[in-house]
Amino acid sequence: MDIEVWLTFIAATTALLAVPGPVVMLLLGYAVSGGRSVAAAAIPGVVLGDMVAMTLSLLGVGAILQTSATLFLVLKLAGAAYLICLGLKIWISEAASTSGERSDDTPSRTRIMRDAFLVTALNPKDIMFFVAFLPQFIDPTQPVLPQILLLELTFAGLVVFSTTAWVLLADRVVRRLRNPKTQRLVSRCGAGWLVAAGVVTAATQ
Repeated sequence: MDIEVWLTFIAATTALLAVPGPVVMLLLGYAVSGGRSVAAAAIPGVVLGDMVAMTLSLLGVGAILQTSATLFLVLKLAGAAYLICLGLKIWISEAASTSGERSDDTPSRTRIMRDAFLVTALNPKDIMFFVAFLPQFIDPTQPVLPQILLLELTFAGLVVFSTTAWVLLADRVVRRLRNPKTQRLVSRCGAGWLVAAGVVTAATQ
């Protein structure tokens, strides 16, 4: 792979990862409820989820999704339902803390990583995006496997950098918003955004 193509891939991926999405809202919710270390537990899940989506696209699953409307719909609705459930959990947890109740359902780091993984991997649109995105950077006249490995490792590194930056930014915002009412508002906005993202995902083609 030519260095120019690789640098173009880095620039394009960096621009894409700079746009906040459901994962960023999830990180924000965890940063509000548990701080930087809790939100950081989601990073491995995000990376693994993206790697699974990318690998599935390269294995031809994306092509199957393009031809099977039923399978695409099932995966899309599953991902949408999971986003909505996560948003409702964060909202209910915040409501419980507001009323003075102690929640016994404090998420473990394993559960946080699982949530981030499923939010990232359970999105057929991500798989189809990779189907359209990756071939632009692969030269068919050169060995394909080394190029795929380079793109996957590069993407994984950029995801780690991006999610770490979002976690640090979320933690900084939370630290500045020391007023409990403001923190509660931020948490609920994140929860509402997840629910809205789930509804939009389910409703769009």
